[in-house]
Amino acid sequence: MHSRRRLSLALAGLGLATAAALPAAAATLRVHLNADIRSINPGVNRDDNTDAVVLHVVEGLVAYGEDSAVKPLLAEKIEVSPDGKSYTFTLRKGVKFHNGAELTSADVVWSWNRYMDPKTDWRCLSEFDGRGRAKVETVTAPDPATVVFKLDQPSSLFLANLARTDCAMTAILHKDSLKADGSFDKPIGTGPYKFAEWKRGEFIRLSRNEAYASLPGAPDGYTGGKRPLVDEVRFMVIPDGATAKAALLSGDIDIVPDVANAEVKELRKDQRVELSIAQNMGLVGILLQTRDPLLGNVKLRQAIAAALDTEELVAQVTDGLGKRNNSIVPAKSSYYGPVEAKGYTHDLTVAKTLLKEAGYKGEPLVMLANKRYPQSFDAAVVSQQMLQAAGINVQIEVLEWATQLDRYSKGNYQLQAFPYSARLDPALSFESVTGPKATQPRKVWDSPEAQALLDKSMVVSDKAERQKLFDELHQRFIADVPMVMLYNGIDAGAFSKRVKGYNSSILSKPRLWEVTVAD
Repeated sequence: MHSRRRLSLALAGLGLATAAALPAAAATLRVHLNADIRSINPGVNRDDNTDAVVLHVVEGLVAYGEDSAVKPLLAEKIEVSPDGKSYTFTLRKGVKFHNGAELTSADVVWSWNRYMDPKTDWRCLSEFDGRGRAKVETVTAPDPATVVFKLDQPSSLFLANLARTDCAMTAILHKDSLKADGSFDKPIGTGPYKFAEWKRGEFIRLSRNEAYASLPGAPDGYTGGKRPLVDEVRFMVIPDGATAKAALLSGDIDIVPDVANAEVKELRKDQRVELSIAQNMGLVGILLQTRDPLLGNVKLRQAIAAALDTEELVAQVTDGLGKRNNSIVPAKSSYYGPVEAKGYTHDLTVAKTLLKEAGYKGEPLVMLANKRYPQSFDAAVVSQQMLQAAGINVQIEVLEWATQLDRYSKGNYQLQAFPYSARLDPALSFESVTGPKATQPRKVWDSPEAQALLDKSMVVSDKAERQKLFDELHQRFIADVPMVMLYNGIDAGAFSKRVKGYNSSILSKPRLWEVTVAD
């Protein structure tokens, strides 16, 4: 870099929407969750549902916009030093925590130090403590409105990692979020809603943050306008999709953020509801355990890929709403090009030849699946049929989601139908599946060559150079088949006509700010 780079948000003269400017709130907005959350501790013991709830309560310095770009949120502007190793954040003025305390740089430093303590067990510790590409060496607060992060080397993904939703956007918390003994109590953040109550297995209740200082303008991913326009949000835990649909049609809940694709055609005809459909950047595929005695043979994995008609599979699973994508690079990404569009070729003859070369003799293979994510379960069923047609003996074992997630984390499986939440930079998409299984058994693709390419993509900032790296990663991934990537996720949200302002998002989570519901 030859000059100082700056990301800035022009707030001067636009003003912030303070409590006095907020419209009068009314009613309670009831939103479906297909399973209970895992915790209320941001970025700790989390899953996608947990993130969806917690990110209404907490916020970070930066956030992803709807165009997948990283933008300021609690920061007003960000300056990057010429050597790419120093990031200076200037905080917005007038932002308060839910307990009334004003946000200062000291809170950012305190929150960061807590995340860096291994005892916190933060999801994204390894991205910043030296195990990842760049290490944050110091975080200082030269004045109440300024925070400076110093890295040991440049990283093209530093801001992207800060903004990750599975990291809880590196949420800035008030120290009163902890009990006197240092254990976590409840999140005291700066978000549009405050944590109020969690009745396990039933609901999570959030109350309106009357003092929320919203950015101006329309909602933009997790930034932009985020006014809380209802008194209360209740996330209702209803594991059965049919029950949730009935509750929506009867008026007992207001929003089902993710209806099964098969329900879309029927719901489009129902005058009581409206739909919002968006393709997100999540990954849905079939994972293959390369350390398994059978699946360690690349020819068997290639046979599985050849046996699957992924275009037809995706059409069946998504009821025609989705499009096949065999690349880890999401189809909505600006890095998705002609190379990424070349995926697997369905050919039963090739599949059977590869099976013979692999020495496969019909040994049973077990594919894990769950019913929490209907499309993922359907992918297991359809792929089983296709694989059996090629002579591959696949059995499905249906597990509770928590059990399957545990098996995934430990690498304890042969095959499994599995969804990944959205990562908005291709390097992060690849990172979610790539790594050494010896130290990170949840990783799918253990390839030193691929890791070296991925590491480079996390440093260089030139788009053309990054494109070449992602192209090569894609080609290697297709040849190695540690996973048969099927398609990017689809969010089909259904909501009552009493609800105004709700939209599905590429971020694949319900966002309940700037949303109203009539009595």
